[in-house]
Amino acid sequence: MRALLDTSVLIGAAAPPGHVEGAISVASITELHFGVLVARDEDERARRIARLVAVEATFDPLAIGVEVARVWGQLAAAVTRRGGDPRRRQIDLAVAATAVAEGVPLLTENVADFEIIADLLDARRPVDA
Repeated sequence: MRALLDTSVLIGAAAPPGHVEGAISVASITELHFGVLVARDEDERARRIARLVAVEATFDPLAIGVEVARVWGQLAAAVTRRGGDPRRRQIDLAVAATAVAEGVPLLTENVADFEIIADLLDARRPVDA
């Protein structure tokens, strides 16, 4: 099964199921770099750098091109129409838009974050994939 791995999966303790052919969004690389830069102690920074290096060596991230940008705008508009604040979760919406544009489910540890757009996005926990 093809799926997009959310940043929450990349930093989680459990690996995605073996039957999943995983891809990532370039937006997840953004979040991982941010995590390195805001780490408060050297040991945590070192762990985050090691994770970032492993992710960058493993994946060729999917870009945010015009199609992803269109879907991202549609998802943000849907969140707004439904009473949510898309500005608080822009990177999450970029990752979600990448999954929608690619036509694959989003594997995430944070399915609840996407409930407001559950009809527009197939978000699943990795254990449910």
